[in-house]
Amino acid sequence: MDPIVSTDWLAATLPCTDLVVLDASWYMPGDKRDARAQFAAERIPGARFFDIDRIADHESGLPHMVPAASRFAQLVGELGVSNDRRVVFYDQIGVFSAARGRWMMRLFGHDRVAVLDGGLPKWRTEGRATECGPASAPVPGVFRPALRAGMLRGLGDLLDNLDSRRELVLDARSADRFHARVSEPRPGLRAGHMPGAHNLPFGELLTPAQTLRPREELRERFARAGVRENTAVVTSCGSGLTAAILNLGLAVAGLPEGALYDGSWAEWGGRADTPIVED
Repeated sequence: MDPIVSTDWLAATLPCTDLVVLDASWYMPGDKRDARAQFAAERIPGARFFDIDRIADHESGLPHMVPAASRFAQLVGELGVSNDRRVVFYDQIGVFSAARGRWMMRLFGHDRVAVLDGGLPKWRTEGRATECGPASAPVPGVFRPALRAGMLRGLGDLLDNLDSRRELVLDARSADRFHARVSEPRPGLRAGHMPGAHNLPFGELLTPAQTLRPREELRERFARAGVRENTAVVTSCGSGLTAAILNLGLAVAGLPEGALYDGSWAEWGGRADTPIVED
């Protein structure tokens, strides 16, 4: 399955019973928006809500960290996902948190998964049908996870990489945050970036219409950030969410998709013993 699908494709495929559509919308606390309430107010017909903060490790102390395989399997199974289903994620912004949903499915071994290019805004702009009100309960599925540990990086991996530089760290945060020109939106985090990291704000991969740029434009932007054909990449961001947009962009560009640092700046910038560059 391709990493992204179009609204035309989804509209034509929606009648298929092997397709599960998941709204993985998530907002920063400062946005004062309730993703689940907006899902109830308007959604793609038949969609279910993939709660990024619920389908997470609640014991880590960090935002929406990857859960144990058993928890992930249980919760996506409750949404009707099984290993033989195709899954399409979308969000209410365009291409934002849906990429995290796709990355998590792939992390646990499921390749029949894609992101809806342009998300709900594009679907709505095209005048396609939506629904509202309480969503109908899905028929539960059985999902058997197969963790791909190579797609995931932790604090120790990134500390080791400071010396080895085996992998290129791509930081998806804005340039102002990366260069410590503004404070972090989460209280208590230091400003700056990891030594050796390169900045590629996730918005550079998107068009003004919040769709992914064409393949060659993506490759050009990755090349500017130091990514070559066989570069081993680790993506990072504020909390491991928009980093997944970079992984998605790499896949669409035909480049190695790389790994994701799950703790991201919420972990690195929240510690006193991790080196930080301010420039």
